[in-house]
Amino acid sequence: MLHIKGRVLVGPDTGDAAGDIRDELWVVDGRITFERPAGARDIRLIEGWVLPGLVDAHCHVGLDAHGAVDDSTSEKQALTDRDAGALLLRDAGSPADTRWIDDREDLPRIIRAGRHIARTRRYIRNYAYEIEPEDLVAYVAAEARRGDGWVKLVGDWIDRETGDLGSCWPRGAVEAAIAEAHRLGARVTAHCFAEESLAPLVEAGIDCIEHATGLTEETIPLFAERGVAIVPTLVNIATFPRLALGGEARFPRWADHMRRLHERRYETVRAAYDAGIPIYTGTDAGGGLAHGLVGQEVAELVKAGIPARDALSAATWGARDWLGRPGLTEGASADLVVYDSDPRADVRVLTTPRRVVLRGRVVG
Repeated sequence: MLHIKGRVLVGPDTGDAAGDIRDELWVVDGRITFERPAGARDIRLIEGWVLPGLVDAHCHVGLDAHGAVDDSTSEKQALTDRDAGALLLRDAGSPADTRWIDDREDLPRIIRAGRHIARTRRYIRNYAYEIEPEDLVAYVAAEARRGDGWVKLVGDWIDRETGDLGSCWPRGAVEAAIAEAHRLGARVTAHCFAEESLAPLVEAGIDCIEHATGLTEETIPLFAERGVAIVPTLVNIATFPRLALGGEARFPRWADHMRRLHERRYETVRAAYDAGIPIYTGTDAGGGLAHGLVGQEVAELVKAGIPARDALSAATWGARDWLGRPGLTEGASADLVVYDSDPRADVRVLTTPRRVVLRGRVVG
């Protein structure tokens, strides 16, 4: 049994919701209670500032720069995320079968989006199903049935004919595919860097856009009106200059475009926030990026101009609600992280958790 005492941040402390902050909670049989257990013995006391387990809403367990990895590497990736406090992961595309992780009490919970679905020769080799538009509905339906309520499309990538980013799918194909996913109870998200790919996907009914670096003053109101969420993955966008340098000899237009998207990344995210677009934390770990960076992503959101309370919500209360998973509520699984100081005062404390509790067990 655990007694966790200090400042338990149950909610965002908006000032208009009772119980957003508690002084303590207990963990009994792996679950949270705010009522002191009668006759409790052998209690382990943990003190500090408490948040729900962090959410990395865009990562890739089972994937590295070359494609699928073995179970041992997947395990290391999941453990790295766990030790960083990320206890709920939305796996935004992986060619590896990681269902075995669900049987491990010591590994984070994963919400899978199946495998990426991309246009032929329009994505990273060995990552995606590469298909043509006439097959999109069938592949989306298959991934909707195999995943955990999400499907992942590649919305744009380098078009070798133009030498720049270009949309991958005709409007009719994505409309039919998204409608089929929704019929099967799944939400749809898409990788999008460029400007031109966004409006057609949103108008087709998509639920979320990953990266969304191409947002402009024309498309931001459309996202806000439709309630389409974004996961900016700013720690990944930081790599754009390096990517551009490596590809500019072959694709100079693309390289220049990537640099421009990078330069305005903070302005783009702040404009999306100001417009009321839902924003959630994701790192894009597992391709060319290390796992365990969710705390750095929250700091990047703050650097973009998002208030600390809302940046924290993007990784905790708000993100869990969006994904349909509980936070620090009575009877919920005890998935939480304890810190030495108030993360609302300085979100950088998220990179150094004092204790990590998963399914009621202290694992870090």
